[in-house]
Amino acid sequence: MTRRPPTDDFTDAHLKVGPPHTWAVGLQAIEHAMVPAMGELDAERTAKVSFSINHKKGFDCPSCAWANPDKSKPLEFCENGMKSVVWESTPVTIPTEFWSQHSLSELATKSEYWLGLQGRIVEPMYKSADSDHYRPIGWDEALDLVADKLRGLATPDEAVFYTSGRITNEPAFLFQLFARAFGTNNLPDCSNMCHEATGAGMTPAIGLGKSTVHYDDFAHADLVMVMGQNPGTNHPRMLNALQDTKVNGGQMVGVNVLPEASLMRYKNPQKPIGIIGDGLKLSDQFVHIKIGGDMHLIQAIAKRVLLAEEVDPTNVLDWDFINAHCENFEAYREHILALDDDEVLAATGLDAAEIEELAERYLNSDATIITWALGITQHRKAVGTIAEIMNLLMLKGNIGKPGAGASPIRGHSNVQGDRTMGIWEQMPDPFLDALGAEFGFEPPRAHGLDTVNAMNAIDRGEIRVLFSMAGNLIAAISDSNRADSGIGSVDLTVSVTTKLNRSHAVTGKESLLLPVIGRTEYDEQATGRQITTVEDTVCFVNQSGGELPPVAPGLLSDVSILCRLGERVLGDMQIPWRRFEADYDTIRDAIEHVIPGFDDFNERIHRDHGFMLPHPPRDSRTFPTPSGKAQFTIHHPEHVTCPPGRLMLQTLRAHDQHNTTMYGLDDRYRGISNGRFVVFLHPEDIAELGLEDGATVDIFSEWPGEPDRALRGYRVVSYPTKKGCAALYFPEGNALIPRASVADGCNTPTSKQVIVRIEPGEQPVATGRPVTR
Repeated sequence: MTRRPPTDDFTDAHLKVGPPHTWAVGLQAIEHAMVPAMGELDAERTAKVSFSINHKKGFDCPSCAWANPDKSKPLEFCENGMKSVVWESTPVTIPTEFWSQHSLSELATKSEYWLGLQGRIVEPMYKSADSDHYRPIGWDEALDLVADKLRGLATPDEAVFYTSGRITNEPAFLFQLFARAFGTNNLPDCSNMCHEATGAGMTPAIGLGKSTVHYDDFAHADLVMVMGQNPGTNHPRMLNALQDTKVNGGQMVGVNVLPEASLMRYKNPQKPIGIIGDGLKLSDQFVHIKIGGDMHLIQAIAKRVLLAEEVDPTNVLDWDFINAHCENFEAYREHILALDDDEVLAATGLDAAEIEELAERYLNSDATIITWALGITQHRKAVGTIAEIMNLLMLKGNIGKPGAGASPIRGHSNVQGDRTMGIWEQMPDPFLDALGAEFGFEPPRAHGLDTVNAMNAIDRGEIRVLFSMAGNLIAAISDSNRADSGIGSVDLTVSVTTKLNRSHAVTGKESLLLPVIGRTEYDEQATGRQITTVEDTVCFVNQSGGELPPVAPGLLSDVSILCRLGERVLGDMQIPWRRFEADYDTIRDAIEHVIPGFDDFNERIHRDHGFMLPHPPRDSRTFPTPSGKAQFTIHHPEHVTCPPGRLMLQTLRAHDQHNTTMYGLDDRYRGISNGRFVVFLHPEDIAELGLEDGATVDIFSEWPGEPDRALRGYRVVSYPTKKGCAALYFPEGNALIPRASVADGCNTPTSKQVIVRIEPGEQPVATGRPVTR
C-alpha cells in the first residue's frame, strides 16, 4: 500500500536524547536501510535497486561520491545510500490538487522533511508574478517561457546557472555549454560551498585539485589520517577501506572536534565480527582538536619531522623525491622551524605529548594517506590548511606511490564530475578554447559569479533569471534568511528537480518547477535506452543507468530539458541539440573532443563500464604546475580566539540526512531521535554559561556593522565536543553564518567557524522550522 504523505509538519515535541554511540554501522544499519525500502517500495523494486546500485551495469548511488572497489560485493550500498534511493524512487507522487491547497507562503513555513515527504513532482508547475500558488503548465509553454525570459535580458550576465552533484556528466557538460553559448560564465555550483578550498589548496602544490590515491591504496597504507570528517554518516562505505587499512597492519588516526562513532569502531554487517563481536577498532589515536586548529597541527607535525631530519639527515625526509620533483623546500623549512609552539598548543587545544605521538606515527610510516572533508574545507584558513597537508605529504614523498597520497572526500555523487565537465565560473582558457573550437563560437572569458557572489548580486537586484539544475541553493547558502529576502527580486527562478525543497517555496517573482527522471529510473530516447556517467572521488568514471520505470509518464530527462531549451534559445548555432537528446553517445563524443583524459570515451564506457582518468602526480610523479615541479608553499596560521562568553560553532549533518535532504529526524550515532533543534555543548561550557543540560536557549552570531543573527528555542545537549566549541545541524545553522564570512582564497562560507553567544531562551521551537529573527 502506498504511503500517504503527512498533512501536519513535524516538531521537536518528542525529542529524545541518549548517550552517543562508540561504534558505527552493525545490524542496525541494515534494519534502517532495508525496512524503509520494503515499506516504501514493493519487493521487486527493492530487489532491482539493491542489486544494481554501484555495480558496473547498474546506476551510481545518488548520495556520496565514495569510490567503488574493483570487485564489487553483491550488495554494494550503505544505509544512507539506500535511504537516498528510496527517497528518490518512492511511488508517492504529488497530486495536482496539492498545489491549489497549499500556497507558497504556507510551504515556506514547512520543514525540509515535510516538503520532501510530499512525494515526487510529476508535472511542470508555474507560479505567476501575481499568484501565491503553483499551477500546472505544459512542457512547451514552460520552456517557451524560460526562453523568452533569457532572450529578453539586457546581458547574459543577468542570468545565473546553478547546479549540484545530482546531475551526471552528460547533462553537466550540456549545462555549461548552454550557459557559455548563451554568453555567461555565471556557473556557480555546490562545490563553491564545500570543497572549493581543496582545489585552491592542492593546485598550486601539485597542479591538480583532485585525489592522488586509488581506492586500493587504503589497503596498502601504513598510516591514514582522517581529518575533519564523519565517514559513518557522510560516506559510510569508506569504513570498508579503513577496515582494509587496519586488517593489513596499518594505523589510523582520527582528527576531529567531535569523537564521532565511526572514527572509533566499525561493525561491518557483512562480517561475523560486525554481527556478533565488538567490531574493529579504527582510531589508534584520536586527536580531539579545537575548531580552526588544523593548520597549526599540520605545521607542528612538519616541524617535528624537520627537527628529526637534523638529527638523522639520511633517514627521515624523502630526499630523492624532494630533489627530483619539488621546489621551494628551503624557504618552507625556514618558515616551519620558526613556528611558535605555544601558539600551536593554544590554537589546537592539545598538549605537546599528543602532537609528539602523532608526529612519531607519521615519521614511522613509509606510506601515509591524509584524507579530509568539510571539517577542513569550511574554515577561514582552509586553503592554507590543505596546502600544508600537501607540504607534509611531500616531505616523505607521499605522492605517487602505493598506499600514500592526498584524499579529499567529496560528499555528493558527481560533484567532482560536474567540475571536470566545466561547471565552474573560472574555467581556464584551454578548456574554453577547446569548447569554442568544437562548437564554433567564442566562449566568454571573464570569470563569472560563484555562489556567494551570485547571492550578493541577487541582493543588489542585478540578476533577473536563476536557473537551477537540482540543488537547494536558498537553504544551502550562508545567511539563509538574507537569501530568503533577496530572492524575491529575481524575475524568474527555474528549478529542475525531482522533489520539493525550500528553494521551490521561496522564489522569484515567477517560478517554474521542471520535474525529471531520477538516477534509479531508465531513460528512453529516440535511439533507445540511454546511460550517463559520473566521476567518483578518486577520479574513476563510472557508467550509470537506471533500472526502474519512471514514476510517472511525461517526465523528461535532464538532457531533454537542456536540449529543448538550447534549441529554443540558441537557434542555429553549431550545437546539435536534437542529436544530443536522441543519442547520449554523441554527447560523449563531444566531451572526448573537449576534455583531456576522455579518449575513446564511448568505447571504454560501453566495453568496460568505467575507467580511471589520468592524474600525472599520482601516475608518474609529473606535475602540471608552471615549472613542472611540485611546490612547497608558505602559509601563516591564524589563531582565532573567542571573546569572553562566546563559543566557536560548526554546522554538521545528522545521520538521517544528505545535504539539505532529510530522510528522518534521527541522528542515531550522536544519540538524538525525533528532532533537530539542538545545540551540542561541552558540559564545562554549559556550566560556565550558567545553563543546564536540556535547557532552552537562543543562539546569536555577531558580525561587525550588522545586526545579530539568531536561532531561537534550541535545546542544549551535553556532549563530548571539544571545550569551547559548539555544534548544530545544517542547513538550519546557515542562518547564523554571515555572508561576508568566507575562506581566504576561495570564497567558501565558513560553516565550521562561527563565533556565537548562547543565552537562555523563553520557548522551545514549536514548528517545523526554527524561529529566526
